[in-house]
Amino acid sequence: MAEEQTITLKKAPGIEKVEINCQVCHSLAYIPMNSPFLNAQGWDEVTKMINVMGAPIDQADARTIKDYLTKNYGD
Repeated sequence: MAEEQTITLKKAPGIEKVEINCQVCHSLAYIPMNSPFLNAQGWDEVTKMINVMGAPIDQADARTIKDYLTKNYGD
């Protein structure tokens, strides 16, 4: 049986919103795995997750998540 790797995200403001909301639909491994390819504009992926994929994230949390991802995993 394959074991899933434990992902530890960078400790910074907004991490709680990321951990709570993002891993409902996918592994947190998505974040560091895609960070080499996504800058601030690329992390508009959060909006896509809401509008296209139907992620149940409110707008305030979406802003917090995007800010966290941009500051810690953008560029």
